[in-house]
Amino acid sequence: MESITYSDLEKRVLSYTPLDVMKLRRAYDYAKKYHENQFRASGEPYIIHPLNVAYILSFMHADMDTIIASLLHDVVEDTESTLDEIEKNFNKTVRELVDGVTKMTKLDLNNKKELSAVNIRRLIVSLARDPRIIIIKLVDRLHNMRTLEYKSEKKQLEKALETLEIYVPLSYYIGANKIRDELENLSFKYLKPSIYGDIKKQREDLKRETKSLVEEEVKKLTNLFKKNGIKVSFEIRYKDNYSIYKKLITKETFDMIHDMISVKVLVKNVRDCYMALMLIHEAYTPINDRFKDYIAKPKTNMYKSIHTTVFGPDNRFLQFQIRTHEMEQVAIFGLTSYWFKYKNNARIHMQKDLENNFQFFKEIKELDSTILDNTEFLSQVKKELFGSNIYVYTTGGDVIELPSGATVIDFAYKIHTDIGNNMVAAIVNSEAVPFDYVLSNQDKVRIITDDKAYIPKFDWLDKVVTTSARNKIMDYIKEHEEKEE
Repeated sequence: MESITYSDLEKRVLSYTPLDVMKLRRAYDYAKKYHENQFRASGEPYIIHPLNVAYILSFMHADMDTIIASLLHDVVEDTESTLDEIEKNFNKTVRELVDGVTKMTKLDLNNKKELSAVNIRRLIVSLARDPRIIIIKLVDRLHNMRTLEYKSEKKQLEKALETLEIYVPLSYYIGANKIRDELENLSFKYLKPSIYGDIKKQREDLKRETKSLVEEEVKKLTNLFKKNGIKVSFEIRYKDNYSIYKKLITKETFDMIHDMISVKVLVKNVRDCYMALMLIHEAYTPINDRFKDYIAKPKTNMYKSIHTTVFGPDNRFLQFQIRTHEMEQVAIFGLTSYWFKYKNNARIHMQKDLENNFQFFKEIKELDSTILDNTEFLSQVKKELFGSNIYVYTTGGDVIELPSGATVIDFAYKIHTDIGNNMVAAIVNSEAVPFDYVLSNQDKVRIITDDKAYIPKFDWLDKVVTTSARNKIMDYIKEHEEKEE
C-alpha cells in the first residue's frame, strides 16, 4: 500500500479549500506526539492510521473540523490525551466529533458482547448528533480493513463479519456506495477466501474477453451522442466480486447476471438523461423488465439514475446507468457529497436531509427511544434495518422500505399512524388481502381507511415485525382502554 505523508494530506486539503496550515499541522503534531512509541500490527508507526483516515476524507472534500477530528480520533481512547485538552487546543466541534468516534472501551461492563452492543449503539445513534461522526468512523473502518492482513485469523474473521453486518449497511443508508463496495469486498475476501478467489478469476476472465468489444460500443455511442449534440462521458465497469456472489446465492448463473457489465453515461442535465435513454434504446434492443427510473423515483438513500439493460455485443447483456455529474457524486459519496456542494455548511444540510428524506433515520430514532437494552437494540437494528429489505410502492408511486417479512399493517403504520389505526382493508397488486399478508418486493399497496373505525386489536401485535408498528398499536390500545375506564 502506498505510503501517505503529512505533505500529501496538506496538498490534498489545499486543493479544495483555503487552509489554515498552522491549525492542520498542529493537529497532526498533536496526534503524532501522543501516538509516539505506538505501532500498528504492520510494524508502522501508529500515526500512519489517522493520517490515512484524514487523507481518504480529503478526497470527499471534508471540512477542516472533520479532517482535524480524524487525525485525533484515537488519541482519547489510546493515549493520555483528554477531550478537555482537545477542546482547548482546537474547538468544541472537534471535541464533539472525537468524542463521538471514540469507543467506550473504559466502561465497566459484564462481557465483550455487551460492550460491543454499547459501542455500536452509540455509533448508530450518533447520526442524530452529527452525521460526520459516522463518516469518520466508516473511513476509520475502511483503512483498518485495508490493513487487516496483519491481524490474526480470528481477528480478521471477527472484524470482517462485524463490517458486513454493521458498517456496510450504515454506508449504504447514507449513500456512501464507494465505501460500501470496498468494505463488502474486503469482508468477503476474509470470510470466504476460496469463493472470493473463484469469482475474482471468473470476473477477470470476463473482463479480458469483453473489454475490447465494450470499448468499441462506447466509441460508436460517443459518435452517436456527438451527432445529437449531447456532451457525454462514459465509464465501463464490471460488477464487483461481492455483488456477483450475492446474485449467485440467489440461484442466478454467472452468465445470466444482467448487470455484470455496465456503462455509466454521464451527461449535463436531466433532459439529457432522457435523451440518452432514447438514443440507447434506438441503438440496442432493451430488456423491458430490466428498466428502472431512479431519477423520477430516487432510492431511499437518495440515489438517482436511470438503469436500462440491453442486448449488447456478442448478444451479451449490457447495462447502462444514465445520470448527471451531480447525481454521480451522490451515487459515489452519498451524504458526503454535500461537502462538494455546500462546503462549510454541509453538516447543516446533511442533518436536514437525514431528518426529512432518509426513511431509516426515523426508525433508528424510534428504536433508540423505545428499547433500553443495548443488545436488544442491536438485534432489532440488524433485523429491521440491516437485514434483508423489501421495497414496495404506495398508490402515488412512492417507494417504502420495509424489512423482509413485513405485513400490510407494518406498511400502513410506516405511512402514517392514522392510516394504521383506521385501516379497514388492504389491496395489494389490485387484490384484497388479509391484514397479516406478508409483502414482497415491488408490491403495490393501497390501504383503505375509515376514520370512524376502531380497528387495532391485540392480535395485530403478532402480525407485525417492525418496532414502530408495534409501539403505535400498543399506544392506540392503551389510549382507548383508558378512555373506556
